[in-house]
Amino acid sequence: MGHHHEHGTGEGSRAGGAFRWSIALNSGLTALQLSIGFGFGSLALIGDALHNLGDVVGLALGWGAERLSRRPPTGRFTYGYGRGTQMASLINGVLIFAAGVVVVVEAIQRLFAPVPLLAVPVAWAAAAGIVINLVSARLFGHDHHHDLNQRAAVLHLLTDAAVSVAVLVSALVVGATGWVWLDAVTAIGVGLAVIGSAWGLLREAIAMNLDAAPRHVDLVRVEQALATLPGVRAVEELHVWGLSTSRTALTAHLRLAAPADSEEVGGTEALLAMARQRLEVLGIRKSTLQLERDGPGAASGRPELGL
Repeated sequence: MGHHHEHGTGEGSRAGGAFRWSIALNSGLTALQLSIGFGFGSLALIGDALHNLGDVVGLALGWGAERLSRRPPTGRFTYGYGRGTQMASLINGVLIFAAGVVVVVEAIQRLFAPVPLLAVPVAWAAAAGIVINLVSARLFGHDHHHDLNQRAAVLHLLTDAAVSVAVLVSALVVGATGWVWLDAVTAIGVGLAVIGSAWGLLREAIAMNLDAAPRHVDLVRVEQALATLPGVRAVEELHVWGLSTSRTALTAHLRLAAPADSEEVGGTEALLAMARQRLEVLGIRKSTLQLERDGPGAASGRPELGL
Protein backbone atom coordinates (compact mmCIF):
# COMPACT_ATOMS: atom_id res chain seq x y z
CA MET A 1 0.00 0.00 0.00
CA GLY A 2 1.45 3.37 -0.96
CA HIS A 3 0.99 6.73 0.69
CA HIS A 4 2.10 10.14 -0.48
CA HIS A 5 0.98 13.47 0.84
CA GLU A 6 1.59 17.06 -0.20
CA HIS A 7 -0.18 20.18 0.95
CA GLY A 8 -0.26 23.15 -1.44
CA THR A 9 -0.80 26.82 -0.63
CA GLY A 10 -2.15 29.88 -2.42
CA GLU A 11 0.86 32.00 -1.50
CA GLY A 12 2.46 31.87 -4.97
CA SER A 13 0.39 34.62 -6.61
CA ARG A 14 0.94 36.98 -3.66
CA ALA A 15 4.69 36.36 -3.80
CA GLY A 16 4.65 36.98 -7.56
CA GLY A 17 2.95 40.34 -7.04
CA ALA A 18 5.51 41.30 -4.40
CA PHE A 19 8.35 40.44 -6.77
CA ARG A 20 6.82 42.46 -9.65
CA TRP A 21 6.21 45.60 -7.59
CA SER A 22 9.63 45.39 -5.96
CA ILE A 23 11.34 45.08 -9.35
CA ALA A 24 9.49 48.14 -10.66
CA LEU A 25 10.18 50.28 -7.59
CA ASN A 26 13.86 49.33 -7.34
CA SER A 27 14.49 49.82 -11.06
CA GLY A 28 13.35 53.43 -10.73
CA LEU A 29 15.35 53.89 -7.54
CA THR A 30 18.52 52.50 -9.14
CA ALA A 31 18.27 54.91 -12.07
CA LEU A 32 17.70 57.84 -9.69
CA GLN A 33 20.60 56.99 -7.38
CA LEU A 34 23.07 56.29 -10.19
CA SER A 35 22.32 59.58 -11.91
CA ILE A 36 22.63 61.59 -8.68
CA GLY A 37 25.63 59.60 -7.43
CA PHE A 38 27.66 60.18 -10.60
CA GLY A 39 26.31 63.68 -11.11
CA PHE A 40 27.12 64.93 -7.61
CA GLY A 41 30.16 62.81 -6.70
CA SER A 42 28.91 60.42 -3.99
CA LEU A 43 30.60 57.01 -4.04
CA ALA A 44 28.48 55.89 -1.10
CA LEU A 45 25.31 56.60 -3.11
CA ILE A 46 26.77 54.86 -6.17
CA GLY A 47 27.47 51.85 -3.95
CA ASP A 48 23.89 51.96 -2.73
CA ALA A 49 22.71 52.11 -6.35
CA LEU A 50 24.89 49.16 -7.34
CA HIS A 51 23.41 47.14 -4.52
CA ASN A 52 19.96 48.21 -5.70
CA LEU A 53 20.89 47.03 -9.18
CA GLY A 54 21.80 43.70 -7.62
CA ASP A 55 18.36 43.79 -6.01
CA VAL A 56 16.68 44.24 -9.38
CA VAL A 57 18.59 41.36 -10.96
CA GLY A 58 18.12 39.18 -7.88
CA LEU A 59 14.42 39.96 -7.64
CA ALA A 60 13.98 39.14 -11.33
CA LEU A 61 15.74 35.81 -10.79
CA GLY A 62 13.65 35.15 -7.70
CA TRP A 63 10.42 35.94 -9.52
CA GLY A 64 11.34 33.63 -12.38
CA ALA A 65 12.26 30.88 -9.93
CA GLU A 66 8.98 31.38 -8.05
CA ARG A 67 7.03 30.87 -11.28
CA LEU A 68 9.09 27.79 -12.16
CA SER A 69 8.43 26.27 -8.74
CA ARG A 70 4.67 26.32 -9.41
CA ARG A 71 4.93 24.39 -12.68
CA PRO A 72 3.75 20.78 -12.39
CA PRO A 73 6.22 17.89 -12.79
CA THR A 74 6.90 16.94 -16.41
CA GLY A 75 9.05 14.33 -18.14
CA ARG A 76 12.36 13.83 -16.37
CA PHE A 77 11.58 16.60 -13.85
CA THR A 78 9.51 14.37 -11.61
CA TYR A 79 9.89 16.70 -8.62
CA GLY A 80 8.86 19.75 -10.63
CA TYR A 81 11.04 22.85 -10.89
CA GLY A 82 11.20 23.94 -7.27
CA ARG A 83 15.00 23.74 -7.20
CA GLY A 84 15.00 26.89 -9.30
CA THR A 85 14.29 28.87 -6.13
CA GLN A 86 17.38 27.40 -4.46
CA MET A 87 19.56 28.21 -7.46
CA ALA A 88 18.20 31.76 -7.52
CA SER A 89 19.07 32.19 -3.83
CA LEU A 90 22.63 31.06 -4.54
CA ILE A 91 22.98 33.50 -7.44
CA ASN A 92 21.51 36.29 -5.31
CA GLY A 93 24.13 35.65 -2.64
CA VAL A 94 26.94 35.83 -5.18
CA LEU A 95 25.56 39.11 -6.56
CA ILE A 96 25.34 40.71 -3.12
CA PHE A 97 28.86 39.57 -2.23
CA ALA A 98 30.33 40.89 -5.49
CA ALA A 99 28.59 44.25 -5.08
CA GLY A 100 30.06 44.60 -1.60
CA VAL A 101 33.59 43.88 -2.81
CA VAL A 102 33.31 46.43 -5.63
CA VAL A 103 32.13 49.16 -3.26
CA VAL A 104 34.93 48.51 -0.73
CA VAL A 105 37.66 48.57 -3.41
CA GLU A 106 36.34 51.78 -4.98
CA ALA A 107 35.94 53.45 -1.58
CA ILE A 108 39.53 52.71 -0.58
CA GLN A 109 40.72 54.31 -3.80
CA ARG A 110 38.48 57.33 -3.16
CA LEU A 111 40.10 57.87 0.27
CA PHE A 112 43.37 58.72 -1.48
CA ALA A 113 41.71 60.81 -4.19
CA PRO A 114 38.70 62.62 -2.69
CA VAL A 115 36.31 64.49 -4.97
CA PRO A 116 33.85 67.33 -4.25
CA LEU A 117 30.41 66.25 -3.04
CA LEU A 118 27.06 68.08 -3.17
CA ALA A 119 25.26 66.77 -0.12
CA VAL A 120 21.64 67.90 -0.54
CA PRO A 121 20.65 65.88 -3.65
CA VAL A 122 22.56 62.88 -2.28
CA ALA A 123 20.60 63.11 0.98
CA TRP A 124 17.26 63.24 -0.86
CA ALA A 125 18.19 60.22 -3.01
CA ALA A 126 19.23 58.29 0.10
CA ALA A 127 15.93 59.16 1.80
CA ALA A 128 14.06 57.87 -1.26
CA GLY A 129 16.06 54.65 -1.00
CA ILE A 130 14.98 54.14 2.62
CA VAL A 131 11.29 54.56 1.80
CA ILE A 132 11.25 52.45 -1.37
CA ASN A 133 13.22 49.56 0.11
CA LEU A 134 11.08 49.40 3.25
CA VAL A 135 7.88 49.50 1.18
CA SER A 136 9.22 46.76 -1.11
CA ALA A 137 10.17 44.55 1.84
CA ARG A 138 6.74 45.04 3.38
CA LEU A 139 5.11 43.73 0.18
CA PHE A 140 6.40 40.24 1.01
CA GLY A 141 4.55 40.17 4.35
CA HIS A 142 5.50 37.36 6.73
CA ASP A 143 5.75 34.61 4.08
CA HIS A 144 9.50 35.15 3.66
CA HIS A 145 10.30 33.58 7.05
CA HIS A 146 9.84 30.06 5.60
CA ASP A 147 11.03 30.64 2.02
CA LEU A 148 14.74 31.13 1.39
CA ASN A 149 14.11 32.68 -2.02
CA GLN A 150 11.77 35.33 -0.60
CA ARG A 151 14.03 35.77 2.42
CA ALA A 152 16.91 36.49 0.04
CA ALA A 153 14.81 39.19 -1.61
CA VAL A 154 13.82 40.73 1.73
CA LEU A 155 17.45 40.60 2.90
CA HIS A 156 18.44 42.54 -0.23
CA LEU A 157 15.81 45.18 0.49
CA LEU A 158 16.40 45.60 4.22
CA THR A 159 20.16 45.73 3.74
CA ASP A 160 19.66 48.45 1.15
CA ALA A 161 17.41 50.39 3.52
CA ALA A 162 20.17 50.27 6.16
CA VAL A 163 22.72 51.31 3.54
CA SER A 164 20.55 54.27 2.56
CA VAL A 165 20.33 55.35 6.21
CA ALA A 166 24.14 55.38 6.41
CA VAL A 167 24.39 57.33 3.15
CA LEU A 168 21.79 59.85 4.36
CA VAL A 169 23.62 60.48 7.64
CA SER A 170 26.94 60.75 5.81
CA ALA A 171 25.54 63.26 3.31
CA LEU A 172 24.09 65.41 6.08
CA VAL A 173 27.40 65.43 7.97
CA VAL A 174 29.38 66.22 4.81
CA GLY A 175 26.99 69.07 4.04
CA ALA A 176 27.45 70.49 7.54
CA THR A 177 31.23 70.01 7.90
CA GLY A 178 32.70 69.64 4.42
CA TRP A 179 34.35 66.33 5.35
CA VAL A 180 34.17 64.73 1.90
CA TRP A 181 36.32 61.80 3.05
CA LEU A 182 33.39 60.67 5.18
CA ASP A 183 31.57 59.58 2.03
CA ALA A 184 34.36 57.10 1.23
CA VAL A 185 34.50 55.85 4.82
CA THR A 186 30.74 55.32 4.77
CA ALA A 187 31.06 53.46 1.48
CA ILE A 188 33.62 51.08 3.04
CA GLY A 189 31.28 50.37 5.94
CA VAL A 190 28.41 49.83 3.53
CA GLY A 191 30.44 47.40 1.47
CA LEU A 192 31.55 45.38 4.49
CA ALA A 193 27.96 45.16 5.75
CA VAL A 194 26.83 43.92 2.36
CA ILE A 195 29.58 41.28 2.28
CA GLY A 196 28.64 40.05 5.75
CA SER A 197 24.96 39.70 4.91
CA ALA A 198 25.78 37.89 1.69
CA TRP A 199 28.02 35.35 3.41
CA GLY A 200 25.24 33.99 5.62
CA LEU A 201 22.88 33.74 2.66
CA LEU A 202 25.50 31.95 0.55
CA ARG A 203 26.18 29.37 3.25
CA GLU A 204 22.52 28.47 3.59
CA ALA A 205 21.87 28.42 -0.16
CA ILE A 206 24.84 26.10 -0.72
CA ALA A 207 23.63 23.81 2.07
CA MET A 208 20.17 23.57 0.50
CA ASN A 209 21.64 22.80 -2.92
CA LEU A 210 23.52 19.95 -1.21
CA ASP A 211 20.19 18.58 0.13
CA ALA A 212 20.78 19.63 3.73
CA ALA A 213 17.70 19.75 5.92
CA PRO A 214 16.23 23.29 5.90
CA ARG A 215 17.34 25.37 8.88
CA HIS A 216 13.78 25.93 10.11
CA VAL A 217 13.20 22.17 10.47
CA ASP A 218 14.19 20.70 13.85
CA LEU A 219 15.28 17.15 13.02
CA VAL A 220 15.18 16.05 16.67
CA ARG A 221 11.57 17.16 16.99
CA VAL A 222 10.68 15.51 13.69
CA GLU A 223 12.10 12.18 14.81
CA GLN A 224 10.40 12.47 18.20
CA ALA A 225 7.07 13.29 16.55
CA LEU A 226 7.23 10.08 14.52
CA ALA A 227 8.76 7.90 17.24
CA THR A 228 6.00 8.74 19.72
CA LEU A 229 3.18 7.69 17.39
CA PRO A 230 1.09 4.84 18.87
CA GLY A 231 2.57 1.49 17.91
CA VAL A 232 5.85 2.84 16.48
CA ARG A 233 8.94 1.11 17.90
CA ALA A 234 11.59 2.91 15.85
CA VAL A 235 12.13 5.50 13.13
CA GLU A 236 14.63 4.43 10.47
CA GLU A 237 16.01 5.89 7.24
CA LEU A 238 14.83 9.39 8.12
CA HIS A 239 15.64 11.89 5.35
CA VAL A 240 14.56 15.53 5.19
CA TRP A 241 15.45 17.96 2.39
CA GLY A 242 14.14 21.00 0.56
CA LEU A 243 12.34 20.50 -2.74
CA SER A 244 12.41 24.28 -3.07
CA THR A 245 13.04 27.17 -0.73
CA SER A 246 9.49 26.84 0.62
CA ARG A 247 8.65 23.12 0.26
CA THR A 248 10.20 20.50 2.52
CA ALA A 249 10.07 16.76 1.86
CA LEU A 250 10.53 13.77 4.17
CA THR A 251 10.92 10.03 3.76
CA ALA A 252 11.16 7.54 6.63
CA HIS A 253 10.56 3.94 7.68
CA LEU A 254 8.37 3.44 10.75
CA ARG A 255 8.85 0.09 12.45
CA LEU A 256 5.70 -1.11 14.23
CA ALA A 257 5.76 -3.44 17.22
CA ALA A 258 2.69 -5.49 16.33
CA PRO A 259 -0.49 -5.18 14.26
CA ALA A 260 -2.64 -4.66 17.35
CA ASP A 261 -0.70 -1.57 18.38
CA SER A 262 -1.59 0.44 15.30
CA GLU A 263 -5.16 -0.82 15.38
CA GLU A 264 -5.62 0.88 18.76
CA VAL A 265 -5.93 4.22 16.93
CA GLY A 266 -8.22 2.94 14.22
CA GLY A 267 -5.75 1.14 11.99
CA THR A 268 -3.11 2.20 9.53
CA GLU A 269 -5.01 5.13 8.02
CA ALA A 270 -5.50 6.77 11.41
CA LEU A 271 -1.81 6.30 12.19
CA LEU A 272 -0.83 7.90 8.89
CA ALA A 273 -3.22 10.80 9.38
CA MET A 274 -1.71 11.44 12.80
CA ALA A 275 1.82 11.32 11.36
CA ARG A 276 0.88 13.72 8.56
CA GLN A 277 -0.68 16.14 11.03
CA ARG A 278 2.40 16.18 13.24
CA LEU A 279 4.72 16.71 10.28
CA GLU A 280 2.71 19.63 8.92
CA VAL A 281 2.96 21.37 12.30
CA LEU A 282 6.75 21.06 11.97
CA GLY A 283 6.77 22.61 8.48
CA ILE A 284 6.87 19.42 6.37
CA ARG A 285 4.07 19.27 3.80
CA LYS A 286 5.30 16.46 1.56
CA SER A 287 5.95 13.09 3.19
CA THR A 288 6.47 9.52 2.05
CA LEU A 289 6.39 6.94 4.85
CA GLN A 290 6.90 3.19 4.83
CA LEU A 291 5.48 1.01 7.60
CA GLU A 292 7.33 -2.16 8.57
CA ARG A 293 5.99 -4.62 11.12
CA ASP A 294 8.05 -6.86 13.34
CA GLY A 295 7.23 -10.46 12.60
CA PRO A 296 7.45 -12.97 9.77
CA GLY A 297 7.12 -10.32 7.06
CA ALA A 298 9.95 -8.25 8.49
CA ALA A 299 12.18 -11.27 8.91
CA SER A 300 12.11 -11.84 5.17
CA GLY A 301 13.46 -8.34 4.62
CA ARG A 302 10.26 -7.20 2.91
CA PRO A 303 8.07 -4.54 4.51
CA GLU A 304 4.50 -5.55 5.13
CA LEU A 305 3.20 -2.05 4.39
CA GLY A 306 4.68 0.77 2.34
CA LEU A 307 3.60 4.40 2.32
